Amino acid sequence: MDRTILHADGNCFYASCEMQQNPELKKVPLAVGGDEESRHGIVLAKNDLAKKFKVVTGEALVVARKKCPGLVVIPARHELYLAVSQKLREIFLQYTDQVEAFGLDECWLDVTHSLHLFGDGEHIAETIRQRVKDELGITVSVGVSYNKIFAKLGSDMKKPDAVTVITREDYKLKVWPLPVCELLYVGNATRAKLKRSHIRTIGQLARMSPDVLHGLFGKMGYVLWIFANGQDPAAVAKSDALPYIKSVGNSSTTPHDLRNENDIKITLYLMSESVASRLRDYGYRCRTVQIYVRANDLSWYQRQTPLPYACQDANELFKAACALYFKYPSRQPVRSLGVRASNLEADRVTQLSFLPELAAIQRHENLERAVDRMRSRYGHYIVQRGIMMTDGKLSRINPKEDHLIHPVTYFK
Repeated sequence: MDRTILHADGNCFYASCEMQQNPELKKVPLAVGGDEESRHGIVLAKNDLAKKFKVVTGEALVVARKKCPGLVVIPARHELYLAVSQKLREIFLQYTDQVEAFGLDECWLDVTHSLHLFGDGEHIAETIRQRVKDELGITVSVGVSYNKIFAKLGSDMKKPDAVTVITREDYKLKVWPLPVCELLYVGNATRAKLKRSHIRTIGQLARMSPDVLHGLFGKMGYVLWIFANGQDPAAVAKSDALPYIKSVGNSSTTPHDLRNENDIKITLYLMSESVASRLRDYGYRCRTVQIYVRANDLSWYQRQTPLPYACQDANELFKAACALYFKYPSRQPVRSLGVRASNLEADRVTQLSFLPELAAIQRHENLERAVDRMRSRYGHYIVQRGIMMTDGKLSRINPKEDHLIHPVTYFK
């Protein structure tokens, strides 16, 4: 028996939350923007009036204002969006315990075992859509299908405030004519590569030989072929399932360009501290450290290096990140830096070692756990490294609150 899977996607979510709080904002072109003083000045979300001026998510606010001179820009309030997101999940959980988040405003729901209680998938989707509008004052678009990929595709086909059903019988009619970029995980680079092979629609992708696609994209070629042919087998996770974490990382656009060695070291240490703290929180050690560097001309690169021992120690992450950066230094002043820990393994009980390097790492980890407890009780800035005192603006970044966790969805 086919599964019945829904994908619910909040329409213009950040902007919708703000308009629900302040209905006057519905009358003006609106963008929720990042903090321009911290050089995070991009469009995070926009309403339909702003869309008419071709304002797009991710573009610089400076560009958006040129397109739409009357654009009203308000700062993001993540606490509000988290609260509304939780209310959305509370509605979803009344229909199934298989609710899997895909971002703050998107969720998959497997309602296969709820059909006898609430009606078929389309009826459940319509009920949820109307409840969200009535109870929360925002709208969602819902896709209904027999797999996760087509359910998500359905939620994107009609916006806002709509339900789209894609069945095993009609997916070739509805899905195959769509541009290939509509398929999950087909980004700009993949689309360009497919275009060079004269693949422009999902149907053309589906009819390609899987082996040819493997030659173009490696393992991901098989995955794209499976998605295009409606054979995605991935299950919707239980709502209380812990995410499988592939890596733990943090990056930050800094208050000013980093132009000297001291600036680089301060920022790398801040990022390394955050990543190490998160590793301890989630019970992991890492064997690989990666850095991400974006220059002020917006060019960027990534580098990675293995560690001799699995660790969760900020000093070790910092030393590896520094070595990577100064081996491949940016030729331009640096706009943003990131550190990521990957190749993770569970943090099991570690046997005490008499090797001096391992013993030193264990002492540092014990010290950092003590610092974690102090910061948890008294705030992030209660303990700082001496190097942080050399630049007040850089040292006031609180990386612990802006961390990134990268879950694995289909590709565990």
